[in-house]
Amino acid sequence: MFRKYMAASLLVLSLVGCASVPMGDTKRDAELKTFAAKKDVAGIYIYRNESFGAAIRMDVSVDGKPLGKTAAKTYFYTEVAPGKHTITSESENTDTLEIETVAGKLYYVWQEVKMGLLYARTKLSLVSEEEGKNGVMESQLAASR
Repeated sequence: MFRKYMAASLLVLSLVGCASVPMGDTKRDAELKTFAAKKDVAGIYIYRNESFGAAIRMDVSVDGKPLGKTAAKTYFYTEVAPGKHTITSESENTDTLEIETVAGKLYYVWQEVKMGLLYARTKLSLVSEEEGKNGVMESQLAASR
């Protein structure tokens, strides 16, 4: 029974139309995709480059401050002071990731969509520079709040 439910849920999530979120400026998107780090702050890219769960929007915040909602193939960029920071993603569950940042460096966080019981779940992972850049390049800048 559970397998049938999971298979049906997966099918529904993959067939439902794409969720939309406000998109960022295309010039800013192109600028951010040069991956130029600033000396005095750390940059964090939070991206969702997969089509799975395209109908689901997920809330993202950094240090308790909302950035906005992601949809399939979108990303956020934010700059933070060096030090410890908490990234939070909310859907059926809430996932948090703590990272220690250094000025002048860029960090890449993948927001993965996972199968949930009633709704899609979320999982955050710090990924390598190469994987992160590829994921951001596959995505478009979402407008921050």
